[in-house]
Amino acid sequence: MSVTKDEKVRNPSLPVPEAKKKRRYLSPEKKFQIFLESQVGKTPVGEILRREGLYSTDLARIRKQVKEGALERLSARPGLKRRTVVFEDYEALKSDLEDKERALAEQAVELAILRKKTNGGSWER
Repeated sequence: MSVTKDEKVRNPSLPVPEAKKKRRYLSPEKKFQIFLESQVGKTPVGEILRREGLYSTDLARIRKQVKEGALERLSARPGLKRRTVVFEDYEALKSDLEDKERALAEQAVELAILRKKTNGGSWER
């Protein structure tokens, strides 16, 4: 016996399939709050999970993320951070520098020629 959509509407005693639950996205602050609360130990972990609507695997995942974040942050060396530059910007700066170096070399040659003409070949003034 198959039940059609029309029969479900007419017969309210038939079970209606529930809609899928929407996926919850927790903010980093909320995850950290849940992590801290579970670590303190004042409230049982099961109660925290029920209140937040989470499973134990969710808490395990949060704990793992906190550990990875802490290790990444603690492994950073003190001092100035190395900044990265987009490759296109690097190439543009590099070509600009080459152009300026070429222009400077040309100016140096012109200056040497002018000094020779004005001072009779002497580099002194």
